[in-house]
This record gives sequence, C-alpha cells and structure tokens, in this order.
Amino acid sequence: MDFDKQIKLQAHLDGELSEKEAREVTRWLAQDQEAVLVQTELRNTRQAIKGAETFVALPESREFFWSKVKHEIERQEPAAVVEEKTSWLTAWRRLLIPASAVAVLAIAALLSIGPIEFNRPGTMAEIETSYGDTGAFSYRDEAAQATLVWLSYPADNDVADSDAADTVQ
Repeated sequence: MDFDKQIKLQAHLDGELSEKEAREVTRWLAQDQEAVLVQTELRNTRQAIKGAETFVALPESREFFWSKVKHEIERQEPAAVVEEKTSWLTAWRRLLIPASAVAVLAIAALLSIGPIEFNRPGTMAEIETSYGDTGAFSYRDEAAQATLVWLSYPADNDVADSDAADTVQ
C-alpha cells in the first residue's frame, strides 16, 4: 500500500475527510482486506499512544512559566573562561604538523610530475657515448636542431692502420 493511501486511512480515522471522501474510503475498506488491516493497526497505535500520554498541569500559565525560565537563564552569570597555558611542546606541534603536511604534499607533487626531460628544446643538449667503441660519440642539440658526430683519430683498430682507409683532414 502506498503512502498516500495510508494517509487517507489516517485522515478517515481522525475524522478529517469530507462526507464524500469518507464514503469512498468506507467502500474501499469493504473491498480491500489490506486496507482494513492497516486501519486496525492505526487504531491500535492511536489507543496505545492515548493511554501512555500523561498530562502535567502547571501551577501557572504557560507564558508565565517560560518567562521565569528565561529570567533564570539571564540571571545566571556566564562561567569564566579559564585559559590553559600551552607548553612549548604543544606550540611546536601546532607548527610542525602543518609544515610536515605541506612538505609531504610538495614531495608527492614532485613525484607525480614524472621524470625531468633535459632534451626538450631550449634546455640542455643530449650527448651519447658508446662504451664499446670509445673512438666516437654524438652530440644532439635540439634547440639548434643539429647533430654532431665526433670521431677520434687515429682510431685504435685495424682499419686505421691499413693504407686503404681514407682520412679526413
């Protein structure tokens, strides 16, 4: 049963419906067993609540009672605030905890950037050396878009010693 139907049954039980609506609900109750069960439960709940309510009579009017409460609250002095003296250890903690949090965030930010590339245009040039053959290395400058290959002469190998090898002068 949906919420609107339950509200309609509660209104019927409380006598809040017009005569036309009350007749419709009475017809509905005659046809729907679930509606009868819900209305019975509502009626039982209503009786239980009425029996549990206690009525407390005040010796004076409601307005006068609450005005006395208000005056008593205003009459009481606010409690004095006692300031505790903080130790030097507490003062350092107040400084170091936020500073360490900022340091951790800075380190995390640096690590999340990734490796720094030095061969981007306008930064540094790239130098490659071959450890197997130390007679040559190459130099690449991205800013100038130039590559320089440096060869050391005379090379320490058999080709340099032969007469068939051409030399650059």
